[in-house]
Amino acid sequence: MESIVYNLEGQESGKITLDDKLFGLNWNADLVHQTVVSMQANARQSIAHAKDRSEVRGGGKKPWRQKGTGRARHGSSRSPIWVGGGVTHGPLKERSYDKQINKKAKTKALFTVLSQKLRDNELIFVDDVKLTKPETKTARVLLEALSKVGFEKIAYKKGNRAYVATEALDANVIRSFDNITSSKVEEIRNLNPLDVLNYKYLVIVNPKESLKVLTARVK
Repeated sequence: MESIVYNLEGQESGKITLDDKLFGLNWNADLVHQTVVSMQANARQSIAHAKDRSEVRGGGKKPWRQKGTGRARHGSSRSPIWVGGGVTHGPLKERSYDKQINKKAKTKALFTVLSQKLRDNELIFVDDVKLTKPETKTARVLLEALSKVGFEKIAYKKGNRAYVATEALDANVIRSFDNITSSKVEEIRNLNPLDVLNYKYLVIVNPKESLKVLTARVK
């Protein structure tokens, strides 16, 4: 299986042979869904917290004596049935939403998503992005060039359009794409199914070296 490699001008600069173990897997909706839901749950922070009666301030004194008033008995004004009292069964910040996902399953889910991206013509290989200084104009030119060779929506300014995966992080490349809100730059070693699915296109820079990182994850 081969794929075209483009340069910064959007022109073909060669071809690369792709490993079927990475880009030839059939779609597995159940596996991908399980992985994505687990990753989203693990990234979720438990912020909501309601105080119960032991945490609400005040209420130490008994509102009125136990008998003889004709009113119901109460021991504290911080009871859940009182206004200003504690909350019963409210959300707690100690709650954990973590879900376990097998490492091999997560890796296979990533390769499944990459395979589907390739079939959907949403996977792009660029030979290199060398920048001597941060320059948003150069990053924009690359996206505009790719939009003219079959990847029309990659240059859209709204939505998550381009996820750029590089062999190693380059400060100039990161800062060049920072001002383009529809794109994101990350090391290919951190590639995961959730990020890949969140963006329309996946751009792999320097594929010859970058794919070695992914191949190392195949066991």
